[in-house]
Amino acid sequence: MQTEEEFKDFILNGHLHYIPNVSIDCAIFGYHEQTLKLMLIRHRNMSSWSLPGGHIKRSETLVEAASRNVRMHTGLDNLFLQQFKTFGDPNRIQFNKFDKEKWFEITGLTSWEGNWLMDHTISVGFYAVTDFSETVLQTDISIAECAWFDIGSLPPLEFDHSEMVKEALHTMRLHLYHYPIGLNMLPEKFTLSEIHALYETLLGKKLDVSNFPKKLIALGLLNKLTEKRSIGAHRSPHLYSFDREKYTLALKEGLVLS
Repeated sequence: MQTEEEFKDFILNGHLHYIPNVSIDCAIFGYHEQTLKLMLIRHRNMSSWSLPGGHIKRSETLVEAASRNVRMHTGLDNLFLQQFKTFGDPNRIQFNKFDKEKWFEITGLTSWEGNWLMDHTISVGFYAVTDFSETVLQTDISIAECAWFDIGSLPPLEFDHSEMVKEALHTMRLHLYHYPIGLNMLPEKFTLSEIHALYETLLGKKLDVSNFPKKLIALGLLNKLTEKRSIGAHRSPHLYSFDREKYTLALKEGLVLS
């Protein structure tokens, strides 16, 4: 939604095109140079930040809705995307926190009474991972700001989104042992030290510097290249790349990395 008219039509008639009472929220994690961040948005009628999200079109699946949402905010397609939990507490959204006068000013409406957006809504949580340096942050008519925040210093979040972030981070770290997350966060050719640093940052803990990369090689996920990277005197580590076929298969069938 890019215009006031589109936004107003969504509020008045959105239930004709979107499923009422169900939404998706996306925890989009970004990695770059051993730093882990989280993308947050601030709606025009809210003072605090929240996860990006939205409603599900009647014509799309949950995954399609989540992919659309992630693409809208990052400008990127085909990111690693996983559902992590559903949130449905009756008081999860406190409507009294909305600045109704500001909404009325934006939309031209005079009352929210009976509006489809004001009912109890269940949210399905998804998380995605990407290299945040490759993203182009985007907003729409309802969003005032969109920004990356360090995972260790997040601002106060609206609704139950602090719980969502906690659950998303926990699930992502569990999935690291069962899915080859990393293709979108490393250059096409990388050193073992770089993939080691990636996993340490995402997991938030130290890994054995000698054994961990060997496990990825043993699983057939990495191809050792003839090329080397010169990083200083007497230091020219070999470069590696993901085996795309085995990587894709591991995403579908899973793996055990422990």
